[in-house]
Amino acid sequence: MSPSFHIPYILPTALLALALVLKLPTFLRASRDPDVRATTLLLIWATAVLVVITPVNIERLNVLTGVPNIASPWAYSFLTAFCATGLTMIMRWREAPSVGRRRRIRRIYWIYAGIVAVLWLTFILADVPTARVYDLDTYYAGTPWMREHILLYIAAHTVSSLVAVSMLWKWFPEVADRWLKAGVVFLQLGFASGLVFDGAKLAAIGARWSGHDWDAVSTRAAPPFALLEAALVALGFIVPQAGPFLQKWIRDRREYRRLAPLWHALSGLTPAAAEARFGPWTPLDLRLLQRRQRIHDALRMLGPYVDPALHQQAREAARAGYGVPDADADGVAGAVTISAAISTYQRGGPPVAQLQGPQGSAVVGGHIEGIASALHRPRILQDVRRRMTSTESAHHHG
Repeated sequence: MSPSFHIPYILPTALLALALVLKLPTFLRASRDPDVRATTLLLIWATAVLVVITPVNIERLNVLTGVPNIASPWAYSFLTAFCATGLTMIMRWREAPSVGRRRRIRRIYWIYAGIVAVLWLTFILADVPTARVYDLDTYYAGTPWMREHILLYIAAHTVSSLVAVSMLWKWFPEVADRWLKAGVVFLQLGFASGLVFDGAKLAAIGARWSGHDWDAVSTRAAPPFALLEAALVALGFIVPQAGPFLQKWIRDRREYRRLAPLWHALSGLTPAAAEARFGPWTPLDLRLLQRRQRIHDALRMLGPYVDPALHQQAREAARAGYGVPDADADGVAGAVTISAAISTYQRGGPPVAQLQGPQGSAVVGGHIEGIASALHRPRILQDVRRRMTSTESAHHHG
């Protein structure tokens, strides 16, 4: 076979391995969480299956161990463990924790552990001296004990796929969360692909028994569906967990960047004691929390220099000049007021006289997102200041 034949194996294997690497930090932090532990195991089994069934690795195992076809029980054992873990994860999602659920999950693990043991036993009893990298299932379809070995893994995989598809089909209408619903769709497609794989294998084996040669169905048609199943099922279990995390990360990243202009404007006012430096690997939510805290600390320091009258004047100018909603007008007015307060503070000017009404940071503290967005639009701020100056001149001459 040409090297290009191995590429379809490499791509999903690399994706699963990457997903496993990304999942490991969560596993290390929450290894006692059954869902986290099951997801990690599922990724391990799926990755292991694809690693073992890659043709070049089958050849390497045969050479390293000196046992022809030793990759067969390894690959089928990992596939069986993958099936068991997938079924139990669906049960964890569908059902609330209970004694009955725990008992059924334990029963599944024992049944599939027994299947793994029988897979190894039948392989040991079988006489398979000729190494077959691509057509093992059809080449040994009539060999005692190896025949049972092959049929056992296909039967176990078929039953688990059928049960999984049935459970998911009944559960789908009840799922409300969009990320979980997407995961269920991926799982349904994945397990359905597994059934196509099983059907192709059984068709090729049945043809061998009847004296026909359908080996291409087993060696060419079936493998892509196995690869597709591994990728789709892994996605089905990853998306409901990674989706909300990614959504929150994008939201936090957007807010972190949106607050940057305000933070830079206030950075010179932050007390030195608050300058705790974080490394590049610090979680984004912690860096966002720190940025918000520093902004509020700076606003408290700047409070005596914030002029509520100037804020009200800027707010009216923003609404009159642009017809913006109240929330946007508060942001523009806050940006104008803070810029003036920073200028006064840096010049060493006196604090604003204590006036009636909201004071200091209370005037702007509740609108930091809007203020930060307004600082992105310096032209609007300049126009508002110009309008305020024109209004003051008109009132003075009047």
